[in-house]
Amino acid sequence: MSRFAHPAGDRHAEMLPQERPPLAPADLNRINPAIWPRTSTRTDGALTVGGVDVRDLAREYGTPLYVLDEDDVRSRMRDYATAFAGSEVHYAGKAFLCKEIVRWLEAEGLGLDVASNGELAVALSVGFPAERITMHGNNKSVAELTRALEAGVGHIVVDSYDEIARLGYLAEQHGKRPKVMIRVTTGVEAHTHEFIATAHDDQKFGLSLNTGAAAEAVRRILALPQLELVGLHSHIGSQIVDTAGFEVAARRLTALLVQIKDEHGVVLPELDLGGGYGIAYVEGDEAPDIKQLADSLREIVAKVCVDAGLPVPRLTVEPGRTVVGPGGITLYEVGTIKDVEGLRTYVSIDGGMSDNVRTALYGAEYTAALVSRASDAEPMLSRLVGKHCESGDIIVRDFHLPADLAPGDLIAVAATGAYCRSLASNYNYLPRPAVVAVSNGASRVIMQGETEDDLLRGQL
Repeated sequence: MSRFAHPAGDRHAEMLPQERPPLAPADLNRINPAIWPRTSTRTDGALTVGGVDVRDLAREYGTPLYVLDEDDVRSRMRDYATAFAGSEVHYAGKAFLCKEIVRWLEAEGLGLDVASNGELAVALSVGFPAERITMHGNNKSVAELTRALEAGVGHIVVDSYDEIARLGYLAEQHGKRPKVMIRVTTGVEAHTHEFIATAHDDQKFGLSLNTGAAAEAVRRILALPQLELVGLHSHIGSQIVDTAGFEVAARRLTALLVQIKDEHGVVLPELDLGGGYGIAYVEGDEAPDIKQLADSLREIVAKVCVDAGLPVPRLTVEPGRTVVGPGGITLYEVGTIKDVEGLRTYVSIDGGMSDNVRTALYGAEYTAALVSRASDAEPMLSRLVGKHCESGDIIVRDFHLPADLAPGDLIAVAATGAYCRSLASNYNYLPRPAVVAVSNGASRVIMQGETEDDLLRGQL
């Protein structure tokens, strides 16, 4: 049975922290390869990633610091390209996007999904092939659609009647005929937090299958010769670790494909099942095997299409979190340690919800560890908190650290490669941290950290 984040942030809500199975000191030094980057090891007690000691990273770049294991990320890109050979793999740029990530995507043969003018600008700035880009978004502006048309992006996923009319007008004005897909709200319930479930009808994305809105969107697009309808798109949510929901979505989308064929005599050649695949954040979490996932999705689509008498469409998937999430860690320095007798110890670090808002936003859970040294001290029930003026400024709600923890120690939080930098803010005027890539014993900055001058720039 799959397990997902509890809205309150504690997946063991039925058990008080003090009642959980006891930990041994050695447990606190263990690096679980299912959670930490693939190149992570303990060397002389300290964590190394990509062959680089995190203490050296802290000295050179300061903290907080996002650290990305290049070999981990690129190997996961290759895993997807291999597993889905013959299908399309488009990386969901919202997870984390910068110029260097785009270069890795091009080198490894993946496509890219963007959801704004800014994300499109990042891709185009390094010459990424526009035909391998898909434009998403529930409220694309005239400027965004115009830029997508001028750049020649491969697909535009339409999300509303307004957008169909807007895009049709712009396409005619610019003499373009873009390939479009319809984002269909299939009504599939993904067992995840309500803020990241995206296939039920009562939310902002897509056109409902149940109400007939998706079928009407098909009619409107086919009535516009300047738009080329090539397929259907679905996204059922995020942090999903099994394929049951995708099977239901595929069946419902195939039923719509049959309806389109019967009503219009048109066979659409493409089907995009989106992404949202989960990763392991804490002990006991499950993560899908990419090869098994690919085989399962292809089998599902082939079976439902054959049963419906349709040719099997070209399949597209959109992984994001599973590509960059496990390869990232965030490095912090411990500032103050405050014991609340009878409850837990509050460990404050030099970052917080400005560099990782996911715990505060929808109860995300993480694994964290003392990484600047090993310790044989007894486990201490802890809460990792930031320095912001919010009581909800929590990074890890309940976990254990060594009882000899001291100010100046380094703490790393695992699996922060996805959505942490993308959602980062300047709350309380904290600068957003740098992003450093590590590989083969070397490190380099791929996104510069902000300075005080950056924070003041633009103010009059």
